[in-house]
Amino acid sequence: MGVFKIEGGIRLKGDVIPQGAKNEALQILCAVLLTPEKVTINNLPDIIDVNKLITLLKNLGVKVQRNDKGSFTFQADEVDVDYLETEAFKKEGGSLRGSIMIVGPLLARFGKGYIPKPGGDKIGRRRLDTHFEGFINLGAKFRYNREDHFYGVEQTAEGLVGADMLLDEASVTGTANIVMTAVLAKGITTIYNAACEPYLQQLCKMLNSMGAKITGVGSNLLTIEGVTSLGGCTHRILPDMIEIGSWIGLAAMTRSEITIKNVSWENLGLIPATFRKLGITLEKRGDDIYIPEHADGYQIKTDIDGSILTVADAPWPGFTPDLLSIVLVVATQAKGDLLIHQKMFESRLFFVDKLIDMGAKIMLCDPHRAVVMGHNFQSQLKATTMSSPDIRAGISLLIAALSAKGTSTIQNIEQIDRGYERIDERLRALGANIIREE
Repeated sequence: MGVFKIEGGIRLKGDVIPQGAKNEALQILCAVLLTPEKVTINNLPDIIDVNKLITLLKNLGVKVQRNDKGSFTFQADEVDVDYLETEAFKKEGGSLRGSIMIVGPLLARFGKGYIPKPGGDKIGRRRLDTHFEGFINLGAKFRYNREDHFYGVEQTAEGLVGADMLLDEASVTGTANIVMTAVLAKGITTIYNAACEPYLQQLCKMLNSMGAKITGVGSNLLTIEGVTSLGGCTHRILPDMIEIGSWIGLAAMTRSEITIKNVSWENLGLIPATFRKLGITLEKRGDDIYIPEHADGYQIKTDIDGSILTVADAPWPGFTPDLLSIVLVVATQAKGDLLIHQKMFESRLFFVDKLIDMGAKIMLCDPHRAVVMGHNFQSQLKATTMSSPDIRAGISLLIAALSAKGTSTIQNIEQIDRGYERIDERLRALGANIIREE
């Protein structure tokens, strides 16, 4: 198991190019199973979760060719569907949350799809009902082996038939899975209360370039006219908005001057506005974000009536839950107070005890809410030893360590590597003192 040793209190400077979006990559990779033709994907991030999914595709029989850094060609013309029922697959599929999205494409093209209960971040219960209710609405037969938590769906003799459905939640992965199934179903499918995140839009655009007929892309009402087959395509993944938000938070917290290059501003939604509410200066320079060093700190705005600012997560175009932990840690050195309301996951705020150990003033109200009382850089956080519980908490603790006085140790850094590409190398290029050790 690896650890990071970080000397805090160093101001950084330079340019950063964000990696390809992790959450888009996991959807796009599963979509290669929908066609026997070649699919080339560019700007894939070199991170643990993406590499695990590529390995899983290889084990299913998908041909994988690496063209260049971040560029791969996939061809699913000899898929071994029987691999789904092996013990090796149960172990492999259960280690990655994104593996749930192979079920829809396999069901649509090969008539059946199985998955063990997926792994991923330990942030509370993450239900799969939306996925399987969507498959059932399209005519699939559902089965669940309670003993080993193994889920399965199979086509009946009638095959998959389009349907009108209202999702019980605007699940991104659930919407993606249903869309990838419906594109090869007979007739027309409508999905209301669909997720409309940029990465889901990217998936729909890719599928349309392969021959699918999806309209309403970018809205919460998708209409899909089924086709008999899909062809190959070339697709480029967007920059990762979560990583971009992480770099914004890191720059402010360490009072560093950083430029984030080629961020795709039109796909950032409320992210820039939310950080500006914390008093952080962001300049739009073409398609770049420039963050000055904030030598005098940053002050949290209040609501119009003077009450404490609340930052809460919501489905797109609301603020993404993946950045709440970043906002929380950045607020620890702001001037003013902030209420964080994490609505979607009940365990995502439990890492705050590590920040409290470092001297942060945080009151955890309940599993979903925390009040942060900013230090205004009058009291520097203290270095400590801590462990990363999940991807986003891990990067938040790393940001805290970079701003703290002394040398901190972060254990279980594989969690950070799941979502952030070569983060230690890229930080060193900006001047950080960070070492990776076994």
